[in-house]
Amino acid sequence: MSESWKTMAPGQKFVASYSGGKDSTLALYHALKMGQATGLIAMLEEHGQRSRSHAMPLEIIHAQAQALGLPILLASASWQSYEAEFLKMLSEARQLGAEVLVNGDLDMPEHGCWHEKVAAQAGLQLCMPLWQRPHLEVIQEFIQLGFQTMLVTVNLKLGMTAADLGRIMTLDYVDELLLRGIDPCGEGGEFHTTVLDGPLFKKPIPVRQGEILYHGDYAFLALELEHH
Repeated sequence: MSESWKTMAPGQKFVASYSGGKDSTLALYHALKMGQATGLIAMLEEHGQRSRSHAMPLEIIHAQAQALGLPILLASASWQSYEAEFLKMLSEARQLGAEVLVNGDLDMPEHGCWHEKVAAQAGLQLCMPLWQRPHLEVIQEFIQLGFQTMLVTVNLKLGMTAADLGRIMTLDYVDELLLRGIDPCGEGGEFHTTVLDGPLFKKPIPVRQGEILYHGDYAFLALELEHH
């Protein structure tokens, strides 16, 4: 069962759960080698102004989807209504022809996997191209493919500092994180990134760095789309 999570039938149509970060972008890259994307889905926080996972403004999410050349379905939700809203988007994606849900999770449990549950409820298969791959290999592949991603959220309790915000993921920076005892994929919630360019992007996303905001254990870098 679970090995089949890494792949899909050639040419199958899929919808990708997209946070704008490195893992969901790399998963999309691999999924596009296997099947055809009908579009992306992303969850926003209650007020619909920012992405739920990475606190990215709507403008940047739309700019990423545009640069990827894919339509994006968005839904706003509180943590309470998250699953119901996610399921609504999945059934919408299914009406648009999607047969498979793709996401970028690395460490989902084999049993009791939330994405497996919601995909099944929506009548979709699940594909997680990065599932169970070694974290170092995943981040190195991402960088070597030419993707460019910036750190936008850090957890100050987990060895990260505000000085990490705005840094671009490079192989040297990965080595630095390893020396600091930090998972280079941030899988323990140490950090989140936003992808600004790479092989899937028709053009880079121009951003302006704003102020650093603090909330509990987290520091966020406010990013704005730069209009030329």
